[in-house]
Amino acid sequence: MTDFTPDYNNILNAAYRIRTKRLPLYEHIIDVSIMEKVLDEDFSGLYYGDDSERKQFFKKYIQFFKNMGYDTVSFECLITSIMPGSGALYFGKPGSIKNRKDFESYPWDDIPTLFKDKYHDDYELLSEEMPQEMKAVGGPGNGIFECVQDIVGLQNLCMISADDPDLYKDLFFRMGEVLHSIWKWFLEEFSSAFVICRFGDDLGFKSSTILKPEDIKKLVIPQYARIVNLIHSYNKPFLLHSCGNIFSIMDDLINVVRIDAKHSNEDVIAPFLKWQKIYGKQIALFGGADMSFLCSEKHETEIKKYIRDILKYSCKYPGFAFGTGNSVPDYMPVENYLTMIETVREFRGE
Repeated sequence: MTDFTPDYNNILNAAYRIRTKRLPLYEHIIDVSIMEKVLDEDFSGLYYGDDSERKQFFKKYIQFFKNMGYDTVSFECLITSIMPGSGALYFGKPGSIKNRKDFESYPWDDIPTLFKDKYHDDYELLSEEMPQEMKAVGGPGNGIFECVQDIVGLQNLCMISADDPDLYKDLFFRMGEVLHSIWKWFLEEFSSAFVICRFGDDLGFKSSTILKPEDIKKLVIPQYARIVNLIHSYNKPFLLHSCGNIFSIMDDLINVVRIDAKHSNEDVIAPFLKWQKIYGKQIALFGGADMSFLCSEKHETEIKKYIRDILKYSCKYPGFAFGTGNSVPDYMPVENYLTMIETVREFRGE
């Protein structure tokens, strides 16, 4: 492969469905353990060290993306990690809010300050270490639904929807206020380092949306729209990462929220070609390669053929950036990840 010079304008143009000079690579998340294996260097522990060590962590983190041929660095800080009483979504803890009394006593106003205090330095170090020709894709991680789930629990949330419809509505509105405040601070402080803003909010199972589509349209979509309007006011495109079968709400995401790009696809739900055929003329679509396939396939020739087929049809659409349809987890065979990267860079003539 030839020497690589990043240019974040490639992924910016893709997000706006403008034909790019070079097909951009994109990942929602790459587990740091994969980076360490590729670089043959342990550096994750530097994140927890002193200022000098943390600076080195971000240098190496950014360098990985550049070495692999990415024009941008994917980076987010999770809102759920700082919310008091969280853990229902990721760790199976009981929800903190079960009724109106719990809702009224919950420290909503503390969340933006907790987020700023924990992550200001992360965003600042990333910004300081970013090469001029690169920018980041990301921002404050988690969307409205995930944050509500993490302090309520999905089972509790379903019970509240039946027992107290007003509380059900208020949970999403109040969380929307909190996330809007966090995004406002982030954009004021760090928008110059980010070329695309995004959050992840998994709204679907393999067969349907998790909540009824009507509930998502009534309670979640308006809160998304407020945040995306704010992001657009900073002249930034917005990328939604959402797993699951969410075809029933895509029109609202496109026409009401006004997302610029969508990421996440699984072949078991629909091949990437279906997403492209339905939505590729309306929004940008990032991803393409099924994560489960890349984690399980044992033959390099099959991986290369699978990826080349995706590239062949997807490059007909200007709003395209290639990567996995989900992320690169720690259990993906590193050789399969490298095969994916090598195949794309060969396709780009590098």
